[in-house]
Amino acid sequence: MEPITAALGLELYFPRGVVPYLLGGLLVGLGAAIIYLTTGIIAGASTFLESTLSYVSDVPRFNRASYVRSRDWRLVFTVGIVSGAAVYGLVLDPGVWTTDVQWWRLLGGGVLVGIGTRLGKGCTSGHGVCGVGSLSNTSLVNVATFLAVAIGTAQLVAALGVAP
Repeated sequence: MEPITAALGLELYFPRGVVPYLLGGLLVGLGAAIIYLTTGIIAGASTFLESTLSYVSDVPRFNRASYVRSRDWRLVFTVGIVSGAAVYGLVLDPGVWTTDVQWWRLLGGGVLVGIGTRLGKGCTSGHGVCGVGSLSNTSLVNVATFLAVAIGTAQLVAALGVAP
């Protein structure tokens, strides 16, 4: 696969080749399929994170019956996402910080993404992996919106000359 990447001039976008990305995509898809087939629940990360708040909050939104019934394995799933990334970053690809972007920009971006997941009634993993895979009209529209806003924002930031 690596000669294909080189022939197409995509080394910049896939510096380690395409195999890690293909493998990661297959594992994400397999995990989402297993969760859906065994529980009937779509594996969106924002919903999983929101459901873990039922442990510490009395807000009715976080204490829906479906959240409380399934929050233990949802918590394990959420911890797995974070710890899996940490293990990869620390063990397989040593180096804790792999970006030149300042922490406050990352934090601000994270807050904006969090707001977007609430406005879009889900996150890119739920809509992009599970929703598009099941041909949900809502998810198709949301993913198109995510992409349009992301591309537009990137173009605007580049045009303004903003750098990390």
